Amino acid sequence: MSKLLDYREKLNLTQDELAKKTGLSVRTIQRIESGVIPKGHTLKRLSVVLDIPESELKINVSENEIINFQLAKLINLSSIIGIVLPPINILLPFFIIKHKKEINEITKRIISIQILWTIVASVCVLLSPFIRKWFELSNQLTLVLIILSVLVNLYIIIRNTISIDKDQKLSIYLSFSFI
Repeated sequence: MSKLLDYREKLNLTQDELAKKTGLSVRTIQRIESGVIPKGHTLKRLSVVLDIPESELKINVSENEIINFQLAKLINLSSIIGIVLPPINILLPFFIIKHKKEINEITKRIISIQILWTIVASVCVLLSPFIRKWFELSNQLTLVLIILSVLVNLYIIIRNTISIDKDQKLSIYLSFSFI
């Protein structure tokens, strides 16, 4: 089932009514609802009329894909184990996904946010000695950055776990996937 169909039905609109509101053809609406992912102008028009982020319409959940939200929460929470040792916060959830064969948009986004966060945190920590020297800051800067990166990552993991449990979606995610 496509996200567009879900949103259209929530607003009690027919395909024809949505087509008129967006300025798109009924055939375009039908193609998107059958699984085609909208792009460009079409994506922008639908996003504006439905008052939702464009990224929401880029995901289509196939009728065959049943997401195990309990397992998705476990995969997300498994990142906490590696929160201090960055490669583990990516590898452990990845191995669980592969082992349980739970590859879907939510689990891909969980891994992607951990990959991006690991890259950003690592770059910040690696640059901290230079920043400290340039701005004549305290020797504690590196430690502060490490603690801050751990706390922010912990917040992301906990916030997404609550969101998966409550709304069956991630509240903090990337609009693209690394895997």
